[in-house]
Amino acid sequence: MLVVSGVGGGGKGTIVDRLRIEHPELWWSVSWATRAPRPGEIDGVHYTFRSRAEFEAEIARDGFLEWFEPYGHLKGTPKAPILEQIAAGRDVLLELDVEGARAVAHAFPGDAVVAFVVAPSLEDQRDRLAGRGDGPADVATRVGRAEAEQAIAAAEGFEIVVNDDLDRAYDQVVAILSRAIAARNAPDD
Repeated sequence: MLVVSGVGGGGKGTIVDRLRIEHPELWWSVSWATRAPRPGEIDGVHYTFRSRAEFEAEIARDGFLEWFEPYGHLKGTPKAPILEQIAAGRDVLLELDVEGARAVAHAFPGDAVVAFVVAPSLEDQRDRLAGRGDGPADVATRVGRAEAEQAIAAAEGFEIVVNDDLDRAYDQVVAILSRAIAARNAPDD
């Protein structure tokens, strides 16, 4: 299981989009979210957008592998489809925030690898967030949390990928995936 995580504005979504095109063998898990779609986001493709009541009903059914409430909106990873894909022997691709990545890494020790994508600077992160249409309050909140999120990623042993050049950052994430697959397929001694 490859988890691509990172700070808001780090570029994880761009890297995941490219992974989905260039590595179609990875099964893509679509997370649920209670926030409104951003411009260009499509329900069922980028997220499964649901009301808070629908989301909370799924929590009550124990239907999520992980879920959190970052920035005032619920986000979560549906459990059943992931377990089905793993049972079928398929590699799974997830895009999660740092809390979700930590939860999945703990739930699947040794089977989940996490690439944590960061912007090269807080100014770059701020510019990227504003460029994608986040409002000033959201930008300030996300930039303010970046240092704490990166500290969590480092403490968890996630592989930090500095996205100062998209091609290089993408290649680093692919290398992380390749190493994990090679380790899984290596014969036991």
